[in-house]
Amino acid sequence: MSQNPPSLRPDLAPRALLRDTPRTGQPTIGMVSLGCPKALVDSERILTRLRAEGYGISADYAGADAVIVNTCGFLDSAKAESLDAIGEALSENGRVIVTGCLGAEPEYITGAHPKVLAVTGPHQYEAVLDAVHAAVPPSPDPFIDLMPATSVSLTPRHYSYLKISEGCNHKCKFCIIPDMRGKLVSRPAHAIVREAEKLVEAGVRELLVISQDTSAYGVDIQHKSDRGHRAHITDLARDLGSLGAWVRLHYIYPYPHVRELIPLMAEGLVLPYLDIPFQHAHPDTLRRMARPAAAERTLDRIAEWRSICPEITLRSTFIVGYPGETEAEFQTLLDWMDEAQLDRVGCFQYENVAGARSNALPDHVPDDVKADRWDRFMAKAQAISEAKLAAKVGQHMDVIVDDIDTDGIATCRTKADAPEIDGNLFIDEGTDAISVGDIVRVEVDEAGEYDLWGQLVSASRP
Repeated sequence: MSQNPPSLRPDLAPRALLRDTPRTGQPTIGMVSLGCPKALVDSERILTRLRAEGYGISADYAGADAVIVNTCGFLDSAKAESLDAIGEALSENGRVIVTGCLGAEPEYITGAHPKVLAVTGPHQYEAVLDAVHAAVPPSPDPFIDLMPATSVSLTPRHYSYLKISEGCNHKCKFCIIPDMRGKLVSRPAHAIVREAEKLVEAGVRELLVISQDTSAYGVDIQHKSDRGHRAHITDLARDLGSLGAWVRLHYIYPYPHVRELIPLMAEGLVLPYLDIPFQHAHPDTLRRMARPAAAERTLDRIAEWRSICPEITLRSTFIVGYPGETEAEFQTLLDWMDEAQLDRVGCFQYENVAGARSNALPDHVPDDVKADRWDRFMAKAQAISEAKLAAKVGQHMDVIVDDIDTDGIATCRTKADAPEIDGNLFIDEGTDAISVGDIVRVEVDEAGEYDLWGQLVSASRP
């Protein structure tokens, strides 16, 4: 887990993302948002509430009356990064409120940084607001600030994350997210669809659906129907697909009912893209992780998905060096990768996380062995990616424009690429007629290990 990249971190983001100019005497709040897109959505919600109460949003430390640091606490490396960010905010501003996943361990934070003003846990929006009110009392202008406010977005205006639930019901031994964020709590489907409608009306061209376990959406509320919308991932995907924006599904657990989503991809209602964290392929390793151990059936499901939607892109993450992982188990993972031929792959070297049950497992793998296996795994994944991208040369495809630099080079994404975690497609010339947020047609003329290059075929929106 890493911090949001510089282009998405609110404390480092271009000022264009925060367009309001604070009025004279208006209290202002800064935000540092660390961790995953789910945390970024929490940050957006907090800032939206604060702006509706009359607070200004500062893009830098110097202009803020206080700073909120939304932390990540999943891995020890993420905890260290969060503590560093808190320390930086204290040094640069001095008035710091901490929230997010690491906030579930307040003594850990205050032990390192006793001068923080308050510590709240993940998605405790009211507690964060109370802490802000205590540190920087609101001072609304009734003629300006009490007007209905639009949501604060910390991503470029042409795409947005759409969180559909909180928490997780799984008990993977390496993960403490259920302890930090609780069990699955699904949002009402009609509320999600309404939020999506507002985003699309505001110009969002791509909706990135996120949660801890997207495919379990609605299980906790018995897939309740309300106001014409059923709380089931298949129904929700169909509803969102009717809005005219790209819809990308993240963090799909490989339940059998995931098959029902694939025809929607073949029909073009949602993007032909599945982000599924398989984690490993050897049944013994998966059992020690407390995850489903039927890797052979997973290969059968992948084949079925591809038969229904040949254009589907499969992204996944894996852990190497998990306690007890033998060389034979690791080789099984490499062999499985040869068969699965996944399009996009990420990999982590196992590390202990305070509170995780996997810490107590026997036979921890030495660091040098973990590093060697990570290198071998990524070499395999890179070779697969390079071959798959080379096969795209000569194809025509739609891409969404994320950026155009001063030299006129456009950084784009295909339907196979999620922001910040997958590759890009670059257009080197002829970009005068296109703008950030456009969806344009290109012909692919070059491929690398993870990226593509193309020529503009049509600048009109499809």
